[in-house]
Amino acid sequence: MSNPSRPRVRATAVLAAGAGLVLALSACSPPSGAAGTSPAISNGSSPLPDAHVHGLSISTTGQVLLATHDGLFDITKQPAAKIGPTNDLMGFTGGTDHGVLYASGHPGEGSDLADPLGLIRSTDAGKTWETLSRQGESDFHALTATKSGIVGFDGALRTSPDGKTWTAAAADFVPAILAGNPTSDTVLATTPQGIHRSTDGGKTWNTVDSGPVVQFAAFASPAEAVGIEPDGTVHTSADAGATWTRKGKIDDTVQAVAAVKGVETNPTIWAATASGVVISTDGGVTFGPADAS
Repeated sequence: MSNPSRPRVRATAVLAAGAGLVLALSACSPPSGAAGTSPAISNGSSPLPDAHVHGLSISTTGQVLLATHDGLFDITKQPAAKIGPTNDLMGFTGGTDHGVLYASGHPGEGSDLADPLGLIRSTDAGKTWETLSRQGESDFHALTATKSGIVGFDGALRTSPDGKTWTAAAADFVPAILAGNPTSDTVLATTPQGIHRSTDGGKTWNTVDSGPVVQFAAFASPAEAVGIEPDGTVHTSADAGATWTRKGKIDDTVQAVAAVKGVETNPTIWAATASGVVISTDGGVTFGPADAS
């Protein structure tokens, strides 16, 4: 297995631990199923911020985006390119088509936006953002998009068909990550007690009793899911998170994960780690530097 401590991409971040949780409260974005090619990634001299990485997204155009404490970065650029304003993107999902992103968190210095941000949306791949709802009320640490709308956690689990009106869901757990797919209503929630699963866009939930305890999760397609344990052990699912198969291991501290449908049978898995960004093209068995050169 390749040693992921040697990648050239640097994501100089430290995982933020959620208060009172074994798992960290960070948001991960499930991408929309782009082909599993490997975009060229900027090298180790890229000026990435010394800040928490809260989300990772692979767009349909091949952009690799990192959502951080200091805003959004495109790491397919050389050097890495800052996109848009310097907001603390605590919650982030790029799991929609046509460059649409959703985020939450806190405004950057000098911003006139409310704190917390509530739900904000970008329709130009992060260059500009519009406020949708719950400004001054919600900091969604976990956020995802589904076929029927948005699911977020701000201390309560909430669903919204349009990002503007919200309904509280009946849930007795605190998710570290919410993972969905824009063409499906299945949602996975990672918790210290195990995986919770919804098949109706986050309205009702069941536990996956036979599943692993994963910290991060992402969908590569409506059926293909990826989960990563706190120690880096990788699991995949071919039935939208109902059952799981153990794969390989990432020998580094994982901060965010994304997956896209592979060109053959295996999903392509991306992970932002304490040392950089790594990629697996064999469904999580092995990982190496995310570097196409």
